[in-house]
Amino acid sequence: MVEQGTHKPLVGGSNPPSATNLAPLDELAATLDAGAMALEIPDDASLFLAVSGGPDSMALLHAAAHLVETDARRWHLTVVHLDHGLRPESAEDATFVAVAADALQLPWELRRTDVTALARAEGRSIEDAGREARYRFLDEAAPEGALIATAHTADDAAETVILNLLRGSGLSGARGIPARRGRIVRPLLVERRETLRSLLDAAGIAYRLDPSNDDPAFLRNRVRGELLPLLEELRPGAVDRIGQFARLAADDDALLDELAAAELARRTSPDGGIDWHDPPGQALARRILRIAVGAPAASAERIEALLEAAAGDRGGLRIELGGGRVASVKGRVIRIA
Repeated sequence: MVEQGTHKPLVGGSNPPSATNLAPLDELAATLDAGAMALEIPDDASLFLAVSGGPDSMALLHAAAHLVETDARRWHLTVVHLDHGLRPESAEDATFVAVAADALQLPWELRRTDVTALARAEGRSIEDAGREARYRFLDEAAPEGALIATAHTADDAAETVILNLLRGSGLSGARGIPARRGRIVRPLLVERRETLRSLLDAAGIAYRLDPSNDDPAFLRNRVRGELLPLLEELRPGAVDRIGQFARLAADDDALLDELAAAELARRTSPDGGIDWHDPPGQALARRILRIAVGAPAASAERIEALLEAAAGDRGGLRIELGGGRVASVKGRVIRIA
């Protein structure tokens, strides 16, 4: 279900711009502007703001609107919100976002989806299904040429790095959340969640709190509520240091991807076969095969199975890669179909 609208009367839950203290709002806007400049977001961009109603996304919304209102930016803003249908009060969150957008005289689009049903249908966790549903919606809502801004913070990035390390991820996982990927931009990624919330409170801007973020059944919540505070206690500035590590890892990861892509091109024959007579080192080999397989990415276990098959003496081996793709190995030549 999709709803669209703009300029409706204000109802409870959000403050109109005139009710805010402009000093902290100016600071919030300056923070977003600095992030936008770092990401080279065009001054006249069509920007779709992913707003959940939580403090981070409300900071993004009010900062972007303030930059446009004060003529600091000429962005064309649209507010988008996905109701996951996971909590009884989720419809109230959607109404809250629509009301906040109307108060700022911004167009908005809401959609409701059944994330639980999606998780069942696609064999995903609730968290993974929710993330997939969000990005599908954002991609469908924003027309070609538009950018999609999310309100991820330094805290989100640190949580993601830690979770990826706990899953046994390699360097690609250590890079955490990219500041920009395709048309997704995250201009608040170097900012701390606590800082944004303090500015919102000082400006008198309302936001919603999702009680599921405190549910210890989700590992991310325990990393957020227990592990990161402990790391900050042991080493003040830990979140920022993890972010720095992630950015360095991202640079290294990008370089290795470039080397792997060049090596894949050198080894690939006109008929698509990948010559594996003289295998590269394991680290480069994994990247070559991941690039050759493409999206959706094959699991680490399947890539390892393909590496083992390609290095062996047996021919005619086939490795299922997922997504209907199969790799075959014959005569030290790999083919992916």
